[in-house]
Amino acid sequence: MKTVFYICLLLAGLHAFAYGQLTANHRNGHDPNEPNDHTHHNAEAVACLKLVPNNADFAFKFLNEVALEEPNKNIFFSPVSISTTFAMLALGARSITKTQILEGLAFNLTEIQENEIHEGFHNLVHMLSHPESGVQLNMGNAIFLTEKLKPLEKFLDDAKPLYQLQVLATDFNNPTEAEKEINDYIEKKTQGKITNLVKEIDPQTVMLLASFVFFRGNWEKAFKPENTKEREFFVDAETTVKVPMMYQVGKFDLYFDEDLPCTVVRLHYNGSATAFLVLPAEGKMKQLERTLDKERVKKWSDNLFKSKIQLYFPKFSISGSYEITNILNKMGIVDVFTNQADLSGITGVPELKVSKVVHKAALDVDERGTEVAATTAPKIMALTLAPSIEFNRPFLMLIFDRDTNSTLFIGKIANPSTTSRSEI
Repeated sequence: MKTVFYICLLLAGLHAFAYGQLTANHRNGHDPNEPNDHTHHNAEAVACLKLVPNNADFAFKFLNEVALEEPNKNIFFSPVSISTTFAMLALGARSITKTQILEGLAFNLTEIQENEIHEGFHNLVHMLSHPESGVQLNMGNAIFLTEKLKPLEKFLDDAKPLYQLQVLATDFNNPTEAEKEINDYIEKKTQGKITNLVKEIDPQTVMLLASFVFFRGNWEKAFKPENTKEREFFVDAETTVKVPMMYQVGKFDLYFDEDLPCTVVRLHYNGSATAFLVLPAEGKMKQLERTLDKERVKKWSDNLFKSKIQLYFPKFSISGSYEITNILNKMGIVDVFTNQADLSGITGVPELKVSKVVHKAALDVDERGTEVAATTAPKIMALTLAPSIEFNRPFLMLIFDRDTNSTLFIGKIANPSTTSRSEI
């Protein structure tokens, strides 16, 4: 009988949204999916930027699959977290299992060497974990092992430096205590953002892999709380909810994509992160989910223009917990979950498989941020005559890191008044 290898993916989401565009190089319309010429870490950047187009392809394909599984519901996940964890798992995979994992992550193995993939992820994790001032972003991985199972030295020698892996002994024969130990570890690493990730651990479990991403950013320019007022959000033709709607007047980076159609607003955090807010025309969300890819984002980035508008954006919190094995199956990662799995590079024993993949994410959006230097002149009444863009129906949110051009988070906010967790 196959030994159970219970793998968990988790991440924490945003704490405070920030105001802006696709920072630094992206302020000049640079594509978030293309290499960045202004990185402070040229050697690291060269390696990790090789992964950019593949990681972007994986991110948008995953969004499409999640949207099919969860139509008309809130979605929030971290593609870079999932990609990084499965790349680390590929270190211990062999034969077809390894090929399926890497190709499922959107890598063409005739165009990129496996060692380039791992070196790229190593530098990606390192650069994301040392961002510039203004953004807090921590990534890490941990393996919880039963004492009777000893990982191969080679696997540890490779995984620890490449993926900042920590190895912790755990007694899975006592599931209640094991769950508490793992959940406490994850809660601490995500500063209390992700709690109770692991539930109902099988006593037969011999290994659990946890991956975490924690991100907190401040707006370059905070929304003023006194401007937040309750307004209507149109979930669908039959459902309208009241939500606290934040408000700012000023110049924003905009693009109106007539092909979809949709409206794109680009916003900035202090530091190295940027967000695209994408508001599809009524009835066009499914088309947007089906067609969104890195080429589309490049088109938006290349065609943004500044315009004075009144921006209305909801204040909300959402979270989601997903069992994503089925989605990964559809993306070609199959054998690792079956008795055909070959993970012998981890422990040296063949009877090892992944039994479950859990991915949990949370997102808070509010007014908080650090005010940038600004004019002290009073508001000019003419500003209020600027056209308004109101995110008062379902929209997408894409969060990028500027130094690595990585897609950190993707979300669909279908109903900002809903905070319940979804289970795929």
